Amino acid sequence: MSPSPSALLDLRPQPGAPPIARAELDGDASDWVAAHRDALRGAVTEYGAVLVRGLGLWDAAGVAEVAARLGGGPMAEREAFAPRTPYPGGVYSSTRWPANQPMCMHHELSYAREFPALMLFACLTAPAEGGATGVADASAVLEALPPALVERFEREGWLLTRGYNDEVGASWTDSFGTDDGAAGRAAVERYCLATGIEFQWQPDGGLRTRQRRPAVVRHPVTGRRCWFNQIAFLNEWTLADEVREYLIDDYGPDGLPFNTRFGNGDPIDARTVALIDEIYQAHTAREPWQAGDLLLVDNIGTAHSREVFTGPREVLVSMIDPVRLDGR
Repeated sequence: MSPSPSALLDLRPQPGAPPIARAELDGDASDWVAAHRDALRGAVTEYGAVLVRGLGLWDAAGVAEVAARLGGGPMAEREAFAPRTPYPGGVYSSTRWPANQPMCMHHELSYAREFPALMLFACLTAPAEGGATGVADASAVLEALPPALVERFEREGWLLTRGYNDEVGASWTDSFGTDDGAAGRAAVERYCLATGIEFQWQPDGGLRTRQRRPAVVRHPVTGRRCWFNQIAFLNEWTLADEVREYLIDDYGPDGLPFNTRFGNGDPIDARTVALIDEIYQAHTAREPWQAGDLLLVDNIGTAHSREVFTGPREVLVSMIDPVRLDGR
């Protein structure tokens, strides 16, 4: 019998935190990752997330090398809801989001037809306080949600509405990676038609879209049912009250940069959003960042978040192993 991933990595599970593997380097970080690739991937499937400490990652080039050695290939982000800085090798900065506002639990690009199966987070600069990337088991969250709510979302799916503009969030040119001319508009329209997104150009040049996606999926490796979406994170009730009121005053209730609804178009009330967030919080595991850390997250089986922080924080991201929704 071959050793388990836990034994090969000498993982140290601890309550309330992802298991930690401590790297002892004979070469550089990418060599260590390549030597432990199968064990790392196996451990991520088993635990949902693994933190590797001691790799000494300190720049985007090193993170890109590690991502490449993990295999599977990086994917380019489309439909981003907030700006990122891209680096060579399929590496991105973290999403630009105010440090004093949490990024609630979500699965990366779960509103898109194509999304990463594996997320790589690399901490180059650890914040003074807070700023952890929390993780939560999507199957455990699903089991804890009220059955009637789950049944409705399984039956109807969830609806994401977006109002692209040049002031809040990612513009449509940034989100779809195009220019703002006629060719860029045509490229956006082709993408939307190919991925089941309804679109409407606005008189001021803005864009509004609607897309319906499943809220529960089966994990392609484990077969477990997973709560897989961004229903709570991208909902209007997750915004701070003053921010929500400002955006509604400026763009109207139907023109918010992003909002979520039940699959039939009914609004989701604040209590439902709060309940989902409370269940996420009850299932959150976290470990404070140290500079050089690498966190691997199973994007389908595990949600992730970003907590509020103070001081500089630089965490780079790579999205690995693209999966197509209609291919599962």
